[in-house]
Amino acid sequence: MKNSIPPARGPEASRLRRRARRLLAGLQIPEGSLPGSLALSHRRCGKPSCHCAKGDGHPLWTLTFMAGGKKRVETIPADWIDLVRPRVEAGRRCKQIAAEVLAIHAELWVLARNQRSRAPHRLPPSPP
Repeated sequence: MKNSIPPARGPEASRLRRRARRLLAGLQIPEGSLPGSLALSHRRCGKPSCHCAKGDGHPLWTLTFMAGGKKRVETIPADWIDLVRPRVEAGRRCKQIAAEVLAIHAELWVLARNQRSRAPHRLPPSPP
């Protein structure tokens, strides 16, 4: 019994492997990149004399992400939003590249499996 899956063959497999190599070559996780997404909401502070009591409320930016299997929602100070936004976008790009590479690996595995099932089976030699 072999310990490895034989690689997929053919032009489709070659194309997929080239695409994965190009993606991985360009994959650099920028320092400070962040996971998750940014959202803007509005909250009222509760002071009856504040302008927010009659309006939409005070703007509040949050970063939502998963950590340790749990959803986290952290507030972002208003003066940090222009610094945090590009970090979140960089994290999203890295995640998209990683997802595409993993999908390519799955496609290559399926190709290899399908090629295995189509391979001609050799019959044992017949006794003389």
